[in-house]
Amino acid sequence: MNIEESKLSKLLDLKERIDRLERNHLCRFATLSRNGIRRQHGTQTGHRQAFALDADRILHSKAYTRYIDKTQVFYMVSNDHITHRVLHVQLVSKIARTIGRFLRLNEDLIEAIALGHDIGHPPFGHDGEKELAELCCEHGLPPFQHNVQSIQFLERLERRGQGWNLTLQTLDGILCHDGEIHSLSLQPDRNKDFTIFDQELVEKSRDPDNELSPMTLEGCVVRMSDTIAYIGRDIEDAIELKLIRRGEIPANCRKVLGDTNGTIVYHLVEDLITNSLASSQDGDLAQDAISFSPDVSNSLRELKEFNYKHIYMNPAIKRDFPKIQNCYRVLFETYIDHVQKQKKDSAIFFEKLKTMAPDYLESQPAAVKVRDFIAGMTDDYFLKEAAFYGCSIPKKT
Repeated sequence: MNIEESKLSKLLDLKERIDRLERNHLCRFATLSRNGIRRQHGTQTGHRQAFALDADRILHSKAYTRYIDKTQVFYMVSNDHITHRVLHVQLVSKIARTIGRFLRLNEDLIEAIALGHDIGHPPFGHDGEKELAELCCEHGLPPFQHNVQSIQFLERLERRGQGWNLTLQTLDGILCHDGEIHSLSLQPDRNKDFTIFDQELVEKSRDPDNELSPMTLEGCVVRMSDTIAYIGRDIEDAIELKLIRRGEIPANCRKVLGDTNGTIVYHLVEDLITNSLASSQDGDLAQDAISFSPDVSNSLRELKEFNYKHIYMNPAIKRDFPKIQNCYRVLFETYIDHVQKQKKDSAIFFEKLKTMAPDYLESQPAAVKVRDFIAGMTDDYFLKEAAFYGCSIPKKT
């Protein structure tokens, strides 16, 4: 055995020891790292456990790098303290890992799902997502959904079309995160394999209202944490931009959850942990589920309704969207024309298509290639391309 083989052998022994410690420490409903399932079997993962490897692969993906300049809620705003999507993802990861630690779940799996859950978001947040969904439907594609697109990036577009060979548990958590859906409790749907996952992916692609349940309790935690991470943070951003005042937060929400992001996050996390453990006799989860208490869940629902009415649908944050909407349409139509005419000096060729595998290039229609290219853009790159093709570009305020 040479020196390198000796080093690897020692590391693999340590990994086996960590696996044993994990099996003894985690609760009975947690997902063990040694049970991670990949499409490509037998690939060497070295000394890293399965879900830690997933988190590393997501973190080092090009799609993750582009989080840095993607809108969370507020776009075209010159304020360095407003949340961008990269911060939201980090907050989800931190909150979810805190919950997972107290419930004795697999924090590596939680981190991998959290880091990847929004990786398919297009420029300009949910407004951009809706516009891209409409354009996709007009061109014969299923409506665009960022969670479905996240799977596309991680499985079929990254690494010249090879994907990252992530575990089923990580991919499933990303697909099923749906943080906008309000849930009092969540219970995992554990009877899944890649065949069922692929079927759910197709069904979700066709019907955005098809509600899916994660296959792991870790996926359920990330889904709840997505809401916990954005609900109070969006309020703080809206107050910073003078769209709302703190005193406008509903009185019952202030009483139950507080009126700052810190208190809202604290009370939601505390309630989710303690209520999930309420029937425990030994500090361990007694049921394969997590849940808020009814009072806290009702207050959270009321706060979501407040945010929707006074923040997300506030005309003040929509005033620039008609220009962005036009940019989406111009770019979509322009790139379709370039793909069909094989215009090799177009950005869609030298920034994306030249790096893709022949299978993707030969099997996918022009509209899919355009969807994938636009979905991967940062906000600034999107505006730069739109300006190049003559669009009127909104200015930051």
